[in-house]
Amino acid sequence: MNDQIFEAVVTTVAPGGPSHVAPMGVRYQQGGGIVLMPFKPSVTHDNIVATGRAVLNIVCDTRVFAGCVTGRKLWPTLAAERIEGVRLACALRHVELELVERRDDVQRPVLRLAAVHEATHAPFTGFNRAQAAVIEGAVLVSRLHMLPPEKVNTEMSYLQIAIDKTAGPEEREAWEWLRAAVAQHHARAQEGTS
Repeated sequence: MNDQIFEAVVTTVAPGGPSHVAPMGVRYQQGGGIVLMPFKPSVTHDNIVATGRAVLNIVCDTRVFAGCVTGRKLWPTLAAERIEGVRLACALRHVELELVERRDDVQRPVLRLAAVHEATHAPFTGFNRAQAAVIEGAVLVSRLHMLPPEKVNTEMSYLQIAIDKTAGPEEREAWEWLRAAVAQHHARAQEGTS
């Protein structure tokens, strides 16, 4: 397995139910396989195990990453082409996947999926530094419950430099969602200690 982790967005659908959008680190295997290791509990994990399907979305609109970790999980979707499922309307590229192996684990099960269809919808021109900062900020926000406040504050301050230098309107909006989530988390922690 490739130890490099790539940030993408996974869409799944519950059996007979709603779609779910979640940013997730993925590992690519030789031969086209994809490995997901969602933390439990996880709607993504449950949906994949129940249906055997998922869609990997490659996006550059970092509001999706920031939005999902700050409670904004409703994003426009389109029907997948070969599997029952959905892809993000803003996806530059999507890969439709089927589950081929599941190794259960109390904390992080391993899901191996195979591509059954992929399509490119728009060119990828690269990330600017602000987009990379938003993605890193979204990872931090997703782990606020596990990280000391000092670490979060130090890293957010460093990432702010890239936002200040290279962000466009979408990145600024996403960054404000993340900053608000950090402030709310710190305020709740303070209330708990008072």
